[in-house]
Amino acid sequence: MVKKYLFIFLVSMVPLIELRGAIPFSQGFGLPLLTSYIVCIIGNMLPVPIIFLFARKVLEWGCDKPVVGKFFTFCIEKGHKGGAKLQEKAGRGLYIALLLFVGIPLPGTGAWTGTLAASFLDMDFKKSVVAVLGGVLLAGLIMGAVSAGVFGAIRGF
Repeated sequence: MVKKYLFIFLVSMVPLIELRGAIPFSQGFGLPLLTSYIVCIIGNMLPVPIIFLFARKVLEWGCDKPVVGKFFTFCIEKGHKGGAKLQEKAGRGLYIALLLFVGIPLPGTGAWTGTLAASFLDMDFKKSVVAVLGGVLLAGLIMGAVSAGVFGAIRGF
């Protein structure tokens, strides 16, 4: 059972998959939803301060390097696009928009992208982390409800 929790913890840290993919895995494993929810939130939030404080610098440093340059440039462009969209739609409610951006479980709108966008927009660190946490909590609730419903229906057959 510990291996399953470790697996969902690590999956929730992976960019693009994050908590959105880890919670369905937990339900597929038959783990309790509340415990899985907490483990996935911790795993998803663990990289957020590191991303906010260092990812932009690392990406800018590496975008002209031979092996990783294309990928780093892609990440920079993704962060700029995410930030521009967020700022355009939000206006003054930027932190609420960040929360909703992270909270709606669609590909490319998770904690990694939201935090990177906040970093590119030079948003306040504490407020950004709180907004991303709120978004992760919301995404976890949505994915938990969907996963419990789907796997509950499957087990019913």
